[in-house]
Amino acid sequence: LMPLAKECEVSILPVDSEHSAIFQSLQGGHGKNELKKILLTASGGPFRGRTREQLQNIQVEDALKHPNWSMGAKITIDSATLMNKGFEVMEASYLFDVPADRIEVLVHRESVVHSMVEFTDGAVMAQMGTPDMRLPIQLALTYPERIPSPVERLDLLSCGPLTFSPPDTENFPCLALARDCAKAGGTACPAMNGANEEAVAMFLNDKIGFYDIYRLVNAAVPQVPFIADPTLEQILEADRLAREAVRANS
Repeated sequence: LMPLAKECEVSILPVDSEHSAIFQSLQGGHGKNELKKILLTASGGPFRGRTREQLQNIQVEDALKHPNWSMGAKITIDSATLMNKGFEVMEASYLFDVPADRIEVLVHRESVVHSMVEFTDGAVMAQMGTPDMRLPIQLALTYPERIPSPVERLDLLSCGPLTFSPPDTENFPCLALARDCAKAGGTACPAMNGANEEAVAMFLNDKIGFYDIYRLVNAAVPQVPFIADPTLEQILEADRLAREAVRANS
């Protein structure tokens, strides 16, 4: 999509809250060379702070209870495993043409700062607001204009302290796996996505456990032949092969 957008000389406006925040924060700079890194925030999901032992027997209904956002079942499970944040690293890398190793994930439990960018001079620009998807969706529809919104206003005097911490990739290994795939690029990304969709569907149907999602995706990705610069057909084939691998390994 990105080469096609460049060819057609059009911009792709992000709708997801984090990428909309990055897009808005980048308006504080004047060129790509001024960007040092992207600071991608994450709520941490419903199981932040739990150990691997505590997560072994997590039930579907527990994983569907997100602390801040109301989302569909599949994305809510991805948030619980932190896989969703891994996808967002991939998306940010492609959307803003930034290497994955210059995208840092920060756990921000309050979901008030939707993401930030750091510039070469040390300045950090952030976009803040209540956790409501109507705001980034509306901006994408009205950009470059801003119009009145039905979204509740952010009250900094009542929202409490804003905290930031590193993600727990030991107990939530999907994020590290996704980062590795983002760095590899090519068919590693669609292979991981297809494998994850298949594994999450199995979890939602009580066919596998919570940590089996990581196990199956991690095993499936290397089984898909890697192509660095795939065509659309090769991307779809990587997706199909990854799903097959998950079903075979389960």
